[in-house]
Amino acid sequence: MVGKYNNNDGVKSDLKREKDFLKKEQDKKELILPATALEGNARCVPVGTILITPDGRNEKKERFKGKSEFIKFRCSIYEKKMLYIRAKQSGLSISEFCRRAIYEKEIKERLSDEQIDIYKTLLKFHNNFKSIGNMFRKKDPKLTNAIYKLADEIKIHLQNLNR
Repeated sequence: MVGKYNNNDGVKSDLKREKDFLKKEQDKKELILPATALEGNARCVPVGTILITPDGRNEKKERFKGKSEFIKFRCSIYEKKMLYIRAKQSGLSISEFCRRAIYEKEIKERLSDEQIDIYKTLLKFHNNFKSIGNMFRKKDPKLTNAIYKLADEIKIHLQNLNR
């Protein structure tokens, strides 16, 4: 019995020495962080890893609080479709369209592809009529005046399209 008891004590002492050795190795590997690195972040727990940034995790930047409120309002299906259509025509989002309408700012409608083609065609007609009027200026002044009037009417329509 005495031999067995002593053998058991040897195993226990070996386990204790091994446990002490592992604890010392773990203490060597463990990273000691200054308290200032842990103040700003409750999630930061020293795990024995090397931090990439010297002060730990960067502080969260403040969020822009300019437009953080959300508003809902009721409208009919027709009104909703009109809002979508008018906002799309002006090239704005619905919220930006509503903001500009509230502040009575100018809301310009963007020209569609067809309107742009019409504008270019009218511009060509205007320039062509002016050059035709210049060609007949000396030969027939009445025809030149009529052509200039037509070119001026086209110019007025072009200016209305720009508005």
